[in-house]
Amino acid sequence: MSIIEMKKVTKKFGDVVAMNAVDLSVEKGTVHGFIGPNGAGKTTTIRVLLGILKADEGSSHVLGKESWIEAVDIHKSIAYVPGDVALWPNLTGGEVVDFFAHLKGGIDNDKKTALYKAFDLDPSKKCRTYSKGNKQKVALVAALASDADIYIFDEPTSGLDPLMESVFQEHVKALKENNKTILLSSHILSEVEKLCDVISIIREGEIVETGTLDDLRYLTGIQINLETKKAIPDLKSQKGVTDYNGSDTHYSFLLDPNYYSQLIKHIAKYDVVKLESTPPKLEDLFMRHYE
Repeated sequence: MSIIEMKKVTKKFGDVVAMNAVDLSVEKGTVHGFIGPNGAGKTTTIRVLLGILKADEGSSHVLGKESWIEAVDIHKSIAYVPGDVALWPNLTGGEVVDFFAHLKGGIDNDKKTALYKAFDLDPSKKCRTYSKGNKQKVALVAALASDADIYIFDEPTSGLDPLMESVFQEHVKALKENNKTILLSSHILSEVEKLCDVISIIREGEIVETGTLDDLRYLTGIQINLETKKAIPDLKSQKGVTDYNGSDTHYSFLLDPNYYSQLIKHIAKYDVVKLESTPPKLEDLFMRHYE
């Protein structure tokens, strides 16, 4: 069941096309990764979903409600963390969290206190004294302490150190276990690879690929590092072999997964000393669309 649905959404700013006929579908209970470099259209897409921006063409629905027309109702069921958090400078972090809690109709105070501890955040300090990372923590605590149906994170770990990134990832996993739906926009590929069930890659305002990580991995070959006792004269010409680099009895190349069994049978007669097979990473898929 899709609880976020965009169809052929286009958004322009003057002559600049920020979104070009974007289709995006997020299923209930999944973590959907939305990746692309800065300026690819991730934030614009999220703002259209939230009803902050009006699409020029196409349709956008969240929980069956039209984004632009029913934005107020949609926000009652959503927890949102923007990539660039702006807070009221004269309020404390705790006051900001409580304010957002009031807008949501209240939050679990025990959970809030636990989140302060987990993110190592002092809620008694004025927001004007916070670093970028601490401002991000305030927004994350406010979102994670609320009971929402959908959590939308736009570059949520921007400004956080690796330890805090790990804390965030654990809380996302907990949300998923509770059948919550998460849309995670990021350019940190390792983060998306760890958390997401489905990935959409956006490039210059267009969705260029969507699928599970396993679905998309066929687009790039498996990295093979091979050492044999006997030289393999025709290895480079084998089906599925690309990016070949070999000398004597040491070889490195990419292999189409469909030809893996065929390769194993072929190299067995050359006395294999070492065979290393590494599945492609999300970064390989990502760079395929930008190089």
